[in-house]
Amino acid sequence: MAFEYDVVVLGGGTGGYVAAVRAAQYGLKTAIVEKDKLGGTCLHKGCIPTKALLKSAEVFGMVQSASDFGVEAGQPSFYMDQAIERKDKIVETLHQGVKGLVATAKIDIYDGFGRILGPSIFSPMAGSISVEYDDNRENDVLVPKNVIIASGSSPNPIPGIAIDGEKVITSDHAVNMEKLPASIIIVGGGVIGVEWASFYQSVGVDVTLVEAAENILPNMDKEIAKEMSKYLKRRGVKLHTSTSVEPASLTTTNSSISIKSSDKELEWTADQLLISVGRKANVGNMGIDNTDIQLNNNHIDVNDFFQTKESHIYAIGDVNGGKQLAHAATYEANVAVEHIVGNLPTLIPQTDIPACVYGEMEIAAIGLTESEAREQYNNVKITKTSMQAIGKAHVNGNSAGFAKIIIDQDTDDLIGFHIIGKGVTELIGQVSLAKYFDGSGLEMSEAVNPHPSISEIISEVALAAEGRKLHG
Repeated sequence: MAFEYDVVVLGGGTGGYVAAVRAAQYGLKTAIVEKDKLGGTCLHKGCIPTKALLKSAEVFGMVQSASDFGVEAGQPSFYMDQAIERKDKIVETLHQGVKGLVATAKIDIYDGFGRILGPSIFSPMAGSISVEYDDNRENDVLVPKNVIIASGSSPNPIPGIAIDGEKVITSDHAVNMEKLPASIIIVGGGVIGVEWASFYQSVGVDVTLVEAAENILPNMDKEIAKEMSKYLKRRGVKLHTSTSVEPASLTTTNSSISIKSSDKELEWTADQLLISVGRKANVGNMGIDNTDIQLNNNHIDVNDFFQTKESHIYAIGDVNGGKQLAHAATYEANVAVEHIVGNLPTLIPQTDIPACVYGEMEIAAIGLTESEAREQYNNVKITKTSMQAIGKAHVNGNSAGFAKIIIDQDTDDLIGFHIIGKGVTELIGQVSLAKYFDGSGLEMSEAVNPHPSISEIISEVALAAEGRKLHG
């Protein structure tokens, strides 16, 4: 059967359901096509489950160090199956919330795979959607005035290494593993690899982390990435940078898995191998070739409003080559819908979307890195303040890390802010607001942060940039 809509969203992940709800709020007849579960990767395989597991690891570590705070708690044990059970409860609670939100907005849900059709009897324009079901139901055809592609991404494979979900896994498998390996090799030192390295190390797993680039977290500020490298090494992670693996060398037995370096005389053996070399956009087999939509490096090309070459078809989230972050997808969803209804949404550059790394040691960043700032500006000031200058960090029992602020000296504008330390991902929203309002170093230095709090490091590093350093 054929059904007409104002907006059809392909994918019910974070960006997809936000776009659908926003469109429904404007009174647009809206549908979501989702072949799996509302909430997508972020809710079921990414952001939420990994952070739930990291929280369990954090509590385990707190109990281990309880005597440092004058508390005798005995020797704790970590039970992965119970941590997974807690994670599942959190995910299901939030899943029910998303389903309720979508139902309240009176959005139609099609639980199948959406394929984009070219011009046909249903519409002279490309963009009608054929919904294909796993069971014997006949396909439905949706005829929308606008389409928002929010199909997300999936773990990138390494050619020549087969993923079996047992010995060789991705993060999709790791979030559901009820038994911890004694040892693990993680290939890929980006955000996902570093977060899993932090988790596994914190719960007693022997971790080897292999990264082909010169540093882990290659897209982040180099000084911040190096600080994270030092921290992971101090915690016992065996870290190898500028090192690649040789897929052909992979050998598996019932008890272990081994792989060699392709460029060094190194071989690693462990219980499991986790592949975390980024994520690829889900663009395959969905009818892109039936349209004028253009792909660039396997991502959908979009303009500032996230329109494709087919002006009535938009692409948001991981699929369009921007920052692969849930909050980036949410921002893009709002921009796309505002544009559909004829408004002029506020546009922000990708660099002004904050990025975070979670774990025992956290990273939060916004704006340009130091190297990017020096390339793009003639006169920059780089100032750092150690977390050791912050009283609350000592109270909390971890004063490692620092904040770095990057200022354009010609205008005093904030152009970059990077911080590494315990719990610092909770601070970056404050800096994001300052960046949105084109804040200056002076304005940030004069904002009052409560004492004692970790947030004091923001005003401290801004004061240092203004030449009025107080602590650190």
